[in-house]
Amino acid sequence: MSKLRAERLYKVFGRRPDEAVAKLEGGTDRENLRAEGTTAAVIDASFDVEAGQIFVVMGLSGSGKSTLLRMLNGLLEPTAGRVHFDGHDLTGLEPRDLRQVRSHKISMVFQHFALFPHRSVLENAAYGLEVQGVPRKERFQRATEALELVGLGGWESSWPDELSGGMQQRVGLARALATDADLLLMDESFSALDPLIRRDMQDQLLQLQKRLKKTIVFITHDLNEAMRLGDRIAVMRDGRIVQIGSAEDILVTPANDYVASFIQDVDRSRVLTAGAIMTDPAEALGTTTDDGTTLRTERDVLDAAPATVTEDTPIIELFTPCSRSGVAVAVTDDNGSLVGVVSRARLLAALGEPGTGPDGAKPTSPGEPDAPESGKKVIADA
Repeated sequence: MSKLRAERLYKVFGRRPDEAVAKLEGGTDRENLRAEGTTAAVIDASFDVEAGQIFVVMGLSGSGKSTLLRMLNGLLEPTAGRVHFDGHDLTGLEPRDLRQVRSHKISMVFQHFALFPHRSVLENAAYGLEVQGVPRKERFQRATEALELVGLGGWESSWPDELSGGMQQRVGLARALATDADLLLMDESFSALDPLIRRDMQDQLLQLQKRLKKTIVFITHDLNEAMRLGDRIAVMRDGRIVQIGSAEDILVTPANDYVASFIQDVDRSRVLTAGAIMTDPAEALGTTTDDGTTLRTERDVLDAAPATVTEDTPIIELFTPCSRSGVAVAVTDDNGSLVGVVSRARLLAALGEPGTGPDGAKPTSPGEPDAPESGKKVIADA
């Protein structure tokens, strides 16, 4: 069962929001509602987040991603729809119970650090525990451990204005980790940082995630950040989720022209993996090697392959072996068994025009008869 589930969430600001939801469900355009003085910030958003997963919500300013995040922990009440967390319906909780969930089970990391200038680094990191009523000695011990995790050991007595922007954001992250919350909500948490510090914070988050395996919902407008961090990514436009999938899903089979244009400048060679573009091993059978040997069995393919890689190998590492041999690169599982091959032609196709799949197919817009189906993505009208 998923850790977090959003079911058909709507958030409408303005007059008669319930009527606006009914109109949206009936096909009324968002712009028509705006002309009536009503703003539909989130429209029919549904998704699941598994335990230990980083789920990234990506979109431009005004797409509704931050509003969506605030509905997940009850800071904003949905106009319609449900949020389920750990099997409990958060939208049905009494205010007191919801506050308990927010203080013990869900932590938030903000864009602008939100540190108290009159409190030390240690006191800031321990603030969430103070809200929970944890005794001073215990909360300082746990906050110290969290600061160690984010690389700020020894800075406990410093003041926020003595820290760089990246260090201040680490304090915010330590505060969230100190509560040992099951769910972390991160709203543009790294966007105020300089590029080098931002990448360092991304590295820090990925390292922590390997160790702590938290469930994280991460909001960003930066596509490269989304591709780097997200186990799964939801792309939002005008309040709607237009596609959900892994970075590879979105690069290889964008749901529509909007997503295809969004990803056109991504370095596909560093995001796509061998597993995403490999074909069946049978595709290599019948190939003739430079010495005239014909590959007739999977063992022949493994022996003749210019390189053997795993499914999660970035395709940038396949360039050299594919350029040196006409035989496909072998892709194996953890047991060393052949699970696929990547030929030179397949590799070049995957690096082709942005918005095409490895076979060169163009994306189709949602609703078209030949729109591709995938269990890993959800497509809604943009």
